[in-house]
Amino acid sequence: MPCTVQGATLVGVDAIPVGVEVDLLRRLPAVVVVGLPAPSVRESADRVRSAILGAGYEFPKQRVVISLSPADLRKDGTGFDLPIAIGILAAAGRVPEDRAREYLMVGELSLGGELRPVRGALAFADLAKKMGMRGILVPERCAHEAALMEGIEVRAAPHLAAVVEFLCGRRDLPPRSETIAPGPTSSMDLKDVCGQIHARLALEVAAAGGHNLLFEGPPGCGKSMLASRLPSILPPLTIEEALECTRIQSVAGLRSPEGGLASNRPFRAPHHSISLAGLVGGATLRPGEVSLAHHGVLFLDEFPEFPRNIREALRAPMEDRQLVISRAEGRVCFPARFMLVAASNPCPCGYLGHPSRPCVCSPTLRERYRGRLSGPLIDRIDLRVQLHPTSPHELLQDIHGESSTCVRKRVVEARDRQRQRYGGLISSNAELPAEQVLNACDSHPLALALLQKHLEDGAYSARVGRRLLKVARTLADLEGADRVGLGHVRMAIDLRSDVEEQSCAF
Repeated sequence: MPCTVQGATLVGVDAIPVGVEVDLLRRLPAVVVVGLPAPSVRESADRVRSAILGAGYEFPKQRVVISLSPADLRKDGTGFDLPIAIGILAAAGRVPEDRAREYLMVGELSLGGELRPVRGALAFADLAKKMGMRGILVPERCAHEAALMEGIEVRAAPHLAAVVEFLCGRRDLPPRSETIAPGPTSSMDLKDVCGQIHARLALEVAAAGGHNLLFEGPPGCGKSMLASRLPSILPPLTIEEALECTRIQSVAGLRSPEGGLASNRPFRAPHHSISLAGLVGGATLRPGEVSLAHHGVLFLDEFPEFPRNIREALRAPMEDRQLVISRAEGRVCFPARFMLVAASNPCPCGYLGHPSRPCVCSPTLRERYRGRLSGPLIDRIDLRVQLHPTSPHELLQDIHGESSTCVRKRVVEARDRQRQRYGGLISSNAELPAEQVLNACDSHPLALALLQKHLEDGAYSARVGRRLLKVARTLADLEGADRVGLGHVRMAIDLRSDVEEQSCAF
C-alpha cells in the first residue's frame, strides 16, 4: 500500500504543504517521481538511493513511484530528500508509517546519508505549527533556526540513520529550543558625521516616522555616510519583526542556518546595475532587495542612474507596504515595509551649486538628469534635503555631534507615542491611511492654512499634502506635542522644499 509522509516547498516567503506519497510496484526496478517536480527534485532519486544504502538499509528492488501532491504545484529545492527517503523506507516496512506521519520533514541528503541544511527552516517550522503536527524533523544545522518558532516540537538529526532509529523508537532526538532575543544593534554611530545639521535632522525625522528620504548633493558631502547610519537610530527590532526578517533572509538563502534570530534592522544597498528581478523578485518567486529590506532601509545611491523600469517598480511597494508578483509559476505577495533612502547628485557632473568647483553641464543636461525621477515617484518621497560640502575647518575639528544613542532615544519615544495613538495597529506615521491623516494630525487652523497655500502655490498633488501632514505629525511627536502646530507644518515644508528651490535656481 502507498505510504504518505509530509513534506513542504517554498513559494515566496511561505512554506506550502506537500504530501510525499510512495508506492512500491512489482515491476522492473526504477524510481519515478511525478507531481510537477523541478530538476532538483527529480534528481533526488539518485541521491536518496545512495543515502539509503549509505545509512545501512536495503533499497527496494521494485519500481518506486513517488507522487508529490498537489500535483499542479511546482516543487523546487532539495528539502524533499528526507521525506522521500523516509517514505520509501516506510513503504518497505522499515519505518512505522503512523509515526512518520506525525512530523513534517525537510532536509537534503548526501550520498553517504548525512543531512544537509536547507533554506527556510523557520518557514517550515511555522507551517508545521499551523498544520497542527506534532513536530518537525530537520537537519542538525537547521535546528537553531527552526527552534525560533515557539509551540512546535523541533527534532534535529545529523544522519538519515538517526532519523530512522528515532522513528522506530530505538533512539531519542531531544527537542530543541532557542532563546528568542534580538542581539546587539549596528556598530555605526551618527556622531561620526561632521556638520550637516539639516541632514541629521531629516534623518531623525525619517527614523521617527518611517518616512522616505532623498539626499541630493555633490560627491563626498556625506550622503552615503548618513544613510548607512540610519539603522543605528531606528528602534530595536521587536520579536515579531526579528522573526519576519529572519524568515525572509532564510528563504532567500542569505542567512547561515546556525545564525539564530536577526539582530539588526536590514540595510540593503544594491548597485544601480541591479536587474528588475533582483530588486522585486524573479521568475523563481524568491524575495528581491525590496523584501530583504523589510523592517529596515533600502538605500539607492546614484538614484537617477537606476533604469527607469526599476525606479518605477518602487512606486507600488512604497505606497502599499507589500509587493505582489505574478508569474507563470504563480502569484505571491512579498512583505515590503521598508524605508527608502535615495541619494543623487544635483547634475550629471555632480558639482551644481558647489562653492568652489564649477558645473560643466548644460541646462539641457541638467533638466534631462532631473527628469529621470518622475512626478509620481517624487510624490512618494516625504523628505528631500540638499547637502553642501563640509568645510575643511569642520572636518579637522575634533567636534562630534549627538551620538546615535541620544537620537535613538528620541526616536523610540516618538514611535511609542504613535503606537499608543493608533492602538498598535500602525507602527509609524508613514503607514497612516489617507482617510485617517486629518484626524490623526489634529492640526491647528493656521497650520492647515499654511499648508493649503503651499500646495496651491506649488500646484502639488493631494498625495504630497497628506505626506507633508504626516511629516508634521512626526515633528510634533518628537516634541511631545498632542497637536500639529504652525511650526511643525513650516518645518515639514522646509524639509521637503529644499531641493525643489535649489532646482528652480537654474
